[in-house]
Amino acid sequence: MSEAHRIAMLGTGFIADFYTGTLHSQRTMDRVHTVYSRTAESGQEFQDKWAVPSHSTDLKEAVQNDDIDTVIIGLPNHRHEEAVLAAADAGKAILCTKPLGRTAQEALVMLEAVEKAGVFNGYLEDLVYPPKTLKAIQSAVDGAIGKVMWVRSRETHPGPHSDWFWDNELAGGGAIIDMGCHCVEIIRNFIGKGIRPVEAMCWADTLVHPIEGEDHGIGLIRFENGAIGQFEVSWAFRGGMDLRDEVSGSEGTIWLNHWLRTGYEMFTTRGQGGYVAEKAEGDSGWIFPVGDEAAELGYTEMFKDMFNCMDSKQTPMETFYDGYVVNAMIDTCYLSTKSKQWEPVQLDVWQGDEQVPHIRTMQEIDGMILIKKEVMPDGKTKQILKDPESGTISEKIV
Repeated sequence: MSEAHRIAMLGTGFIADFYTGTLHSQRTMDRVHTVYSRTAESGQEFQDKWAVPSHSTDLKEAVQNDDIDTVIIGLPNHRHEEAVLAAADAGKAILCTKPLGRTAQEALVMLEAVEKAGVFNGYLEDLVYPPKTLKAIQSAVDGAIGKVMWVRSRETHPGPHSDWFWDNELAGGGAIIDMGCHCVEIIRNFIGKGIRPVEAMCWADTLVHPIEGEDHGIGLIRFENGAIGQFEVSWAFRGGMDLRDEVSGSEGTIWLNHWLRTGYEMFTTRGQGGYVAEKAEGDSGWIFPVGDEAAELGYTEMFKDMFNCMDSKQTPMETFYDGYVVNAMIDTCYLSTKSKQWEPVQLDVWQGDEQVPHIRTMQEIDGMILIKKEVMPDGKTKQILKDPESGTISEKIV
């Protein structure tokens, strides 16, 4: 049975605004009852905008409020640990935005805190929750595309909204930790969360912006079963936000295009007059508005999963443990950018499968190993075969 959850929203920036808008737009009793902000001015503005009963400039006061049962953390990366420890100490359910920490060590401290306190914890990785992504993941889980061999996830846009993202110390890095965290969790969901990531190779550089962190990154992550994940991120892509995923399986392929091509295209010389979509660079010419931005970005299904699991005392699709694994993978990518070689993924805590077999399989036909079968233009079927003893490769028409 659903309960009415009373939420403390920590933060009043872009993501806290998106979260609150998503929650308050649903026909549910879950509501933000207090908001924390560093400044009274921002807190009051947020309170008035969303009809929140109260605001506070004291983080501990906000999470210890007796009227609150759930804390949602929408703060900059460097404040996640502080907020999680305070909320866990108060015994509240905790939902934290991505990335969980700036490093795997920070994430592990938070994971251990919620496990010790025994509180519900959810990792708000919205980009695994868009409806078509959920359906695609289920198709992969059901075996529709055979064994998943390779997953490519791309997120690029002209750069983040707030100043702290551009500060390497506050954010924990640049485009890789900001958007690569989305990509690697998408990759994990398709390859299988029980499959251990074993090593990573990554390139990063600052090509456009005068910052210490990277504004571009490309990474490869190899998993224990031989599957490979690839991510591409950029803070200097022009034309809006480009979100795409590609999944290659032994028996099929999945392509997902989430943002630049939304299915809604408009040409205007006058201009739409205002906001078009997140990271859109203009409101005239060809533009690509979004019908339901919260749903298309996964926020709607994400919060539905979190609160349904909270009510039924089940584990949500994304937990702090997932956030910890993501941070460990990102740490490895950063290490590789410096060493310029493959680096092993260090996981102090692993809750997945052990000794997973390689995805490679062999099919034999009359004592020969089948490499490929193809129907030719004349309608005949050709087999490419390998002799297991000599290694000789031949072809046969059947």
